[in-house]
Amino acid sequence: MSKSRLVPILSIAALLALSVAFNPSPDRHRIKIKESLADRSALARVLSLGSLAALASNYHSLGVASYTKVGDRLLSVGFMGFVYVPDQTKS
Repeated sequence: MSKSRLVPILSIAALLALSVAFNPSPDRHRIKIKESLADRSALARVLSLGSLAALASNYHSLGVASYTKVGDRLLSVGFMGFVYVPDQTKS
């Protein structure tokens, strides 16, 4: 195999390995859900709704990415160490 083909293959393999290594854990998702809900609502902060939502969530890993759901609702999405919690109040 020539060097010109080997470099892109190795680069892709390294990127996939890093993606798997930095895939956010269930605990990172739960922490981000708690923080996000507390930041969006003072009532949610006082009632610890973020903790309840995080506890009830189901973690799913896709290897390079992950997400949490409660029922049919998506709570968070994670990739390369970052976790995003979409605003659930939008329709």
